[in-house]
Amino acid sequence: MHRTQARGLGVALALVFPSLLFFPMAAAGTEMPRLVKRDDRYALMVDGQPFLILGAQINNSSSWPSTLPRVWPAIEAIHANTVEAPVYWEQLEPRPAQFDFANVDQLVRQARAHHVYLVLLWFGTWKNGKMHYVPEWVKTDVAQFPRVIDARGQPIDVLSPHGEATLEADKRAFAALMQHLKQIDGEQHTVLLVQVENESGSLGSLRDFSAEAEKLFQAEVPAELVKAFRKNRGTWKQVFGADAEETFAAYSVAHYINSIAVAGKAEFALPMYVNAWLKGGTDSVPGLNYPSGGPTYNMLDVWKAAAPAIDIVGPDIYSNESDLYRQVLDQYHRSDNPTWIPETGSSDRHAVYFFYALGQGAIGFSPFGIDYTGWTIADEKPPALHAENFSLISPMDREIARLNFEGKLKTAVEEEGQAEVPLDFGNWQATVSFGYPQYHGGRTPPGTKDHHGRALVAQLSPDEFLVSGIDSRVAFRLPAGENRHLELLRVEEGQYENGSWRFLRLWNGDQTDFGLNFTHQGKVVRIKLGTY
Repeated sequence: MHRTQARGLGVALALVFPSLLFFPMAAAGTEMPRLVKRDDRYALMVDGQPFLILGAQINNSSSWPSTLPRVWPAIEAIHANTVEAPVYWEQLEPRPAQFDFANVDQLVRQARAHHVYLVLLWFGTWKNGKMHYVPEWVKTDVAQFPRVIDARGQPIDVLSPHGEATLEADKRAFAALMQHLKQIDGEQHTVLLVQVENESGSLGSLRDFSAEAEKLFQAEVPAELVKAFRKNRGTWKQVFGADAEETFAAYSVAHYINSIAVAGKAEFALPMYVNAWLKGGTDSVPGLNYPSGGPTYNMLDVWKAAAPAIDIVGPDIYSNESDLYRQVLDQYHRSDNPTWIPETGSSDRHAVYFFYALGQGAIGFSPFGIDYTGWTIADEKPPALHAENFSLISPMDREIARLNFEGKLKTAVEEEGQAEVPLDFGNWQATVSFGYPQYHGGRTPPGTKDHHGRALVAQLSPDEFLVSGIDSRVAFRLPAGENRHLELLRVEEGQYENGSWRFLRLWNGDQTDFGLNFTHQGKVVRIKLGTY
């Protein structure tokens, strides 16, 4: 990533905002990060150009000055261009209306020093369906900040989405955070996105059964939700039947979080998203197996209607089963929702699924637990295949983002029992086969032991392609029925540097006779096809 560094703030401003003294600012006029939609495809625009987040989310308790030195070596080793890091309400506002931005300042300052962007995660009212990151003065004042009451009439470790004082307190803190970000980052834009809460909803109860919540549940469904679902007016049971209670919980949480996002955007209008603890199979129980009221796939329409200030709903995908992973990608890949994977597992298999996400036009992908604090990475080595992916893509992340936004990128992933994947580019066809070496062809591609081959092919012009991969071979052909013969006119190995292609050498002979072979060397080629 390249970011212009400029002079520090002046003394007069430093007297007003002392923590800003050490923040170099970019030249005025740098564009705000924003989401752009074109033909149901999305791009995250950074400095006016599509950007691909090669993300790394640090562990939950790693956003402290004492642990940050163990974050940056892992970020560098995995070749990430963006770090996801939490901001804790309990640290930010230790006493009501008294704010401490020291941790935020450290994050922004050190991210700039290590030449990476940031995605900030607001751990406020909700974190993993609980309330563990709220300030002590909120935890101990149950009368002012009520808990969810379960069906037995017992309070649980979750704040009620119907607590007005709680909402106002969270809004105040989040707005203060966004105002501070505008002061320290309003021109340089180190922070690209902000996550509002974390895996929201109630873990421990289907919904809030308090007297106030019960009154709302027995009342009519809000008009905007009835209109969005094209239903007749009525109570929650009358309108939503067997799904009434989970729908009520989802609307309550989404409406609450929307209010927080609106307050934050009024201060600094960065793109904002929520992440989802996923609903499992049909036997999963809301409030037991996953937080009830969160943005699960079956509640996405509720969230889209109740939280218009939220730009993205991103699934946290930890399943290593390919069918389930792709199913979740499909569920959240909607015309009204950019594909963004804010959390995924750090295993080799999860790394392979990065190419599935790219194939769906993802604006970013982020494995979890990337730091050397000892919580998730014991041997101080980054997850190997994630690092390999990001090392391959990072020199051309802008080009990949642009090609994806233009609908010109296709990917292939090796699956057990599927040694070849066809890619259709209309006048040209490509076949990706897996395993190496494949220099002399053969009827059956060898595959890889752990099924981790992957490849990408992007169409640069009618007869030109950008091709790369790992443990794979890419071969082109003409569509069936053509009388012409394919010819490789030129195969250039090279690399992108500051947005420009730099030629390194030509491939021919052993490198091209049986297809373009890619191992673990991070090679990228541009090819020009012809016929005779």
